[in-house]
Amino acid sequence: MAPRILMIGGTGLISSASTRLAVERGLDVTVLNRGTSATRPLPDGAELVQADIRDPESVRAALGDREFDAVVDWVAFTPEHVATDVELFTGRTGQYVFISSASAYQTPPERLPVTESTPLRNPYWQYSRDKIACEDLLVSAYRDSGFPVTIVRPSHTYDRTSVPLDGGWTSVERMRQGKEVVVHGDGASLWTLTHHEDFARGLVPLLGDPRVLGDAFHITSDDVLTWDQIVRALGAAAGVEPRIVHVPSDVIAAADPEWGAGLLGDKAHSMVFDTTKVRRVVPEFTTTIRFEQGAREIVAWHDADPARRTVDARMDALMDDLVERFRA
Repeated sequence: MAPRILMIGGTGLISSASTRLAVERGLDVTVLNRGTSATRPLPDGAELVQADIRDPESVRAALGDREFDAVVDWVAFTPEHVATDVELFTGRTGQYVFISSASAYQTPPERLPVTESTPLRNPYWQYSRDKIACEDLLVSAYRDSGFPVTIVRPSHTYDRTSVPLDGGWTSVERMRQGKEVVVHGDGASLWTLTHHEDFARGLVPLLGDPRVLGDAFHITSDDVLTWDQIVRALGAAAGVEPRIVHVPSDVIAAADPEWGAGLLGDKAHSMVFDTTKVRRVVPEFTTTIRFEQGAREIVAWHDADPARRTVDARMDALMDDLVERFRA
């Protein structure tokens, strides 16, 4: 019998590739969500169960007495979310996979590359602190009652629909208009971008594997670029040479606290990962999609429909202001 997998979410940016690969590899995949996503449709062979994970009674009614070899929650972000999951799935799954975040690691890191033993501490970003709190709750549940958790930490995973820059398509549109684009810091910090298909190749083999219970893994690419290189790759895919203006991250944070939180709590610091641990249990895991290819996929997807090329007017105006202040 094929392993029975429940994906909570399952059609999002990160999760869609894992859902598709799990089906391709013969797993019995059920996806639980509200059935409202059209951007990334379910693959043939996956069963859709419609329920809202934020409404536990709707989940109980939809699933009945079904049990699973693995449950993956792609949309748990707070301790309240995972506490509900522990209550829902205790005794009915052989494994619960929590999708955490590599931004939970010590920020800035004291040494590189980052390994799974790097401390978890991020004083700058609430999103990351919430993920840490989720991990703490789940580790306690594993230690106290044997709740079968596996923690997985992605790092800036993207697909063709997502421009991995703050403001989304806004910077690419600015490049095409001949306007300068803002890059934080000096543009030389190192960053790891992971295509969602590469991430899936690391995650899916972990599903239903009893050897990884109670453990944590990050799954990231080996493709490490500077932020200037990331912007230039997007520019090349869009057929232009970007005009880059560097702005200190703390200045951006003062001008826009939300943008700044993601910088000071994540992107402003070099993050390079050692993936030895996941390769020990998934020896075939390798990442093959370089960002230059990913950038071409991103631009092609946005160019296929003008409605996708959305400019964030507020971010566009903010960049104009920052460029005016820091243009050389």
